[in-house]
Amino acid sequence: MTDVANNEQNHWNRVKGRLRTNVGEDVYTSWFARMDLERIQDDSVHLSVPTKFLKSWIQAHYAERVLSCWQAELPEVSRVDLTVRSAVRAPAPAKDVKPAIEERRPERLDNRPIPELRATATVPVSANHDALGGSPLDPRLTFSSFVTGRSNTLALAAARQVAEGRHGDPVMFNPLYIHAGVGLGKTHLLQAVTWAGNSSSDRKVLYLTAEKFMYGFVAALKSQTALAFKEALRGIDVLVIDDLQFLQGKSTQSEFCHTLNALIDAGRQVVIAADRPPSDLESLDDRVRSRLAGGLVVEMGSLGEELRLEILKSRVTAARVHHASFDVPLPVLDYLAKTITHNGRDLEGAINRLLAHSKLNATAVTLEMAEREVRDLVRPQEPKRVKIEDIQRVVARQYNVSRSDLLSSRRTANVVRPRQVAMYLAKTLTLRSLPEIGRRFGGRDHTTVLHAVRKIESLVSKDLTLSDEVELLKRQLQE
Repeated sequence: MTDVANNEQNHWNRVKGRLRTNVGEDVYTSWFARMDLERIQDDSVHLSVPTKFLKSWIQAHYAERVLSCWQAELPEVSRVDLTVRSAVRAPAPAKDVKPAIEERRPERLDNRPIPELRATATVPVSANHDALGGSPLDPRLTFSSFVTGRSNTLALAAARQVAEGRHGDPVMFNPLYIHAGVGLGKTHLLQAVTWAGNSSSDRKVLYLTAEKFMYGFVAALKSQTALAFKEALRGIDVLVIDDLQFLQGKSTQSEFCHTLNALIDAGRQVVIAADRPPSDLESLDDRVRSRLAGGLVVEMGSLGEELRLEILKSRVTAARVHHASFDVPLPVLDYLAKTITHNGRDLEGAINRLLAHSKLNATAVTLEMAEREVRDLVRPQEPKRVKIEDIQRVVARQYNVSRSDLLSSRRTANVVRPRQVAMYLAKTLTLRSLPEIGRRFGGRDHTTVLHAVRKIESLVSKDLTLSDEVELLKRQLQE
């Protein structure tokens, strides 16, 4: 390497260091890790990236930062040109076939203001699985913007473990199944896994919603390309499926089951999110539920007040990137954290309202204004969602039997009564149907559940001791 080339590379290394500090480690890894210096010529710097997607995204959102980092290193630089690196496919083309070379199309990265980051982006899908198109990704949903609390620490740790894996590494959790209610961060984690995974050049990561999976499969059947669709899916290193509860249709579920089995058996990673645990996905085939439950199942709990406050602070910080003067006093943030308890999307909506009101009316954010603007987001506290597994666990502990006893066929008195109480509570505290409750109690018929419910209803009206026991169990389950 010549002295000139060495000098240029030293400049480039220092610019990369500035860029990494400027945008943060996660953003740098996602967008700039594969950017190379081609040459420095006069007042221009020529850089290249491997894909058109990276080029267009960097041009749209990071042009000014790249240019300013170069100007800090070399003040004479006035423009940066970005190209897609040429690639020649093997084998060599025949005489009458044009070489498969991607033409360089340098485009200027100028100093124009960067538009506010609101658009979504679709992760690039490589040529060997063109039968698929990933669902849109939001560039804001990365690990660096995920706010951690007690309710989501395990889910975050498992997601990072998956994202940091490399091609050929043994798979630790498969599938990784994350479930939580609406707006608690499932999609954020899944998209963060996808962004981080695709920053590595040696793995193919595909993010699909269940709806997109269904659409792709049905479209492939109609166009008679189902085989290509299946082969493409099974060539993925990490398949990420969101909102699995919406997966419908017998043939689609069957194909999903085959794909799931093929990927897991081949040592490929599968990550899934849904709004309930696998056992509660009643519309899914038993084989699918069983395979899902065989991996790592992680629940993301409700957002505690402390976590809600941290989320609010992070949203204000993000808003200041585009609106430097925006400020929300701590008493207002405390009020929002205490009163908006439903989910993270409501918290983000509250900050957006305060931002809009402050900017459009040119007024400072006050507690009185916040109370007025977010009053419809302050919802009454919803009762805790009770699960059949919780009922079985609490009842078993109360009556000194095991959960397996409740699910067994034993007919001894010390097991029959607790089992009937558990079935009664399952019917009165959940929305599960009689057949579903029977299935969850060792595959019993719905008539058995109905008999148990009527039996306990009759007894609690006469037996004060049993009535007190049932009320105590209800309180324990609903706390």
